Amino acid sequence: MVRSQLGLAISASLFYLYTPASAAQNESQQQDIERVVVTATRTEQPWLTTPASIDRVEVNEQLSGLRVDMAEVLAGIPGVQVDTRYNFAQDTRVILRGFGARAAFGVRGVVMRLDGVPLSMPDGQAQTSSIFIDEPSHVEVLRGPVAAVYGNAAGGVINLQSQLADQSYVSAGHSIGANGRERSTLDGAYVADQLTLAGHYARFRTDGDRAQAAAERDQYALRGAYQFGHNIELIARIDDNDAPLLQDPGSLTPEQWRDDPEQTFAGASVFDTRKTIRHRQQSLTLRQIQATYDWELATWNGRREVVQFLPFPGSEITSSGAVIDLTRDFYGLHGQFNWRPSAFEGRWQLSLGTDIERQEDTRLGFVNQNGQPGDLRRDETGRVDKDDVYALSQLDITERLSWLAGVRMSELSFDVRDRYIIEGIVPDDSGSNRYRETSWTQGLSYQLNQQWSVFAAFGEGFETPTLTELAYRNDGSGLNPDLGPAFVTQYEAGIKWLGPQGQLQMSVFAVDTDDEIVVDQSIDGRTTYRNAGETERRGVELSSRWLLHPQFDLRAAASIMNARYRDIDGVSGNRIPGVANTNAFAQLNFLPWQDERLRASVTAQYRSQVAANDSNDVFAPGFTLWHAGLDAMQNVHAWQFSQWIRVDNLLDKQYVGSVVVNQGSGRAFEPAPGRQLSAGLRVTRRF
Repeated sequence: MVRSQLGLAISASLFYLYTPASAAQNESQQQDIERVVVTATRTEQPWLTTPASIDRVEVNEQLSGLRVDMAEVLAGIPGVQVDTRYNFAQDTRVILRGFGARAAFGVRGVVMRLDGVPLSMPDGQAQTSSIFIDEPSHVEVLRGPVAAVYGNAAGGVINLQSQLADQSYVSAGHSIGANGRERSTLDGAYVADQLTLAGHYARFRTDGDRAQAAAERDQYALRGAYQFGHNIELIARIDDNDAPLLQDPGSLTPEQWRDDPEQTFAGASVFDTRKTIRHRQQSLTLRQIQATYDWELATWNGRREVVQFLPFPGSEITSSGAVIDLTRDFYGLHGQFNWRPSAFEGRWQLSLGTDIERQEDTRLGFVNQNGQPGDLRRDETGRVDKDDVYALSQLDITERLSWLAGVRMSELSFDVRDRYIIEGIVPDDSGSNRYRETSWTQGLSYQLNQQWSVFAAFGEGFETPTLTELAYRNDGSGLNPDLGPAFVTQYEAGIKWLGPQGQLQMSVFAVDTDDEIVVDQSIDGRTTYRNAGETERRGVELSSRWLLHPQFDLRAAASIMNARYRDIDGVSGNRIPGVANTNAFAQLNFLPWQDERLRASVTAQYRSQVAANDSNDVFAPGFTLWHAGLDAMQNVHAWQFSQWIRVDNLLDKQYVGSVVVNQGSGRAFEPAPGRQLSAGLRVTRRF
């Protein structure tokens, strides 16, 4: 049952410590901003002289909230379109310059990493719900040609970075919001001279914004770091994400959405559409930093188990079923060595690295008997092997001119072994694909003076289909043998400014893609894909930060992009579905009293209309949203108390959170809720 969205939510949450900035802290931040260093380019570089469009946002700059959706972390970054589905069974879709728009669930075409360990699988798919969203201290988003050094599916890079505790503490709390949202948290850390240990737990429950939309999720994490001599550090991570219930209310037709956006697709209750997920991952990272060199070695492994019930029977003997039972095992190894020859006096660095990753999907399909699994309709194992090597050179040609060049050689193999075979009826759908591709990039940055720089970059990359995208075809069952990789050429140029009162970045870009992977059909939760002809994207991005006054600061971003098919089935000029032409964001913070640690924030978000299909005859309307938040914190000796309250969609706007691209049954709109109120309180004891 959808609860009143105006009900007061009083809560207590404290998984990640947020400290509202005072006016004095703002001045300190403006001094620190001149030393901003980014790592998303695979090596540490000053932001001002990096020949790429890259934005870094501290998590505590965002409005405080329950931290259950990646949109809370990625708000206000140019070039980034975050489609919140308000459906925890489908996960948030993240789009960077049009990459990832085809994702039926999760993230495609965008590389995601947390503390150097990939969240993306070898085939290029990732999920944002498998990690503690409030754990990272900051996020860096890299767009454009330089992202090619990350290889397959690197239309852009989301690089999440956490920070080890510098003091022992214990923290506990609880948070609630509209429609039964409730998140309880407990975490703590032990810090010794060379050892840091941390543990985290979060419990999330919600009734959902519509019927058949309840969700349950429990997350556990352990972190450890040990400092050896000679600047050698060992970091260990263990994550466990258990979501035993994620109901799926389904999408709506435009007519249904206009009539009642809170309704649920009828088939959702008939077939009890839902999903369960268990995601576990462990990693070890060993690294060392010296004057003339540094190196890093990381290894990881994990398992993801998914059971999903789709809204149709899938009973035909040649179908793939409508109950998906997927077990994914994955592991990998990453190594990188950065060398700074003393003869160059710090003006040149050469980086050499390798990524070796493996993925194995065991996929079963069963008939959906009104919410219960029936007879077997699919039984296969898919495997992805990825072996990459790369080199990256950064050279300061003069005191003002720097040159970055990188190349990556990738070899990927996809193998599917089919075990569901009925002679004369269901054929053996086993198959394999092999890809050997080279990605490369070059960029130049010229520093006009201490505050201004200009840059230009270009490069080529590629993107293979994922195992999930290869899994289905329109006619019959089994692997889609006609789906191949997309090839991408990118160009960009821009200007940056960094001064005592703020930061500014503007870039223009062009992206040309051959054989772009697009949605062919999406019917009742099952999606098939194909290669389009050619697409093009042209756009401009702007991001800025300003200290307007000791009590006021402003963060703003805007993106304008024309994303169109150049040639698809003989038709040119149609917009690429799922991608908005215009996105804009602004956040104004007011800090009235320095000593009381109080921050009041207002944000505005604008998005233009979005095409829902290739024919461009269905559009989700554009919208403007307003949100507001209030944060406060008090320190009493070793205790810290903090509170927040947040109102989303202040004007109670009816809008579409996301579209289902090329939805065959017409249910293209995923509705967003109206006005929502949430609040929080947390307590921390430091030792």
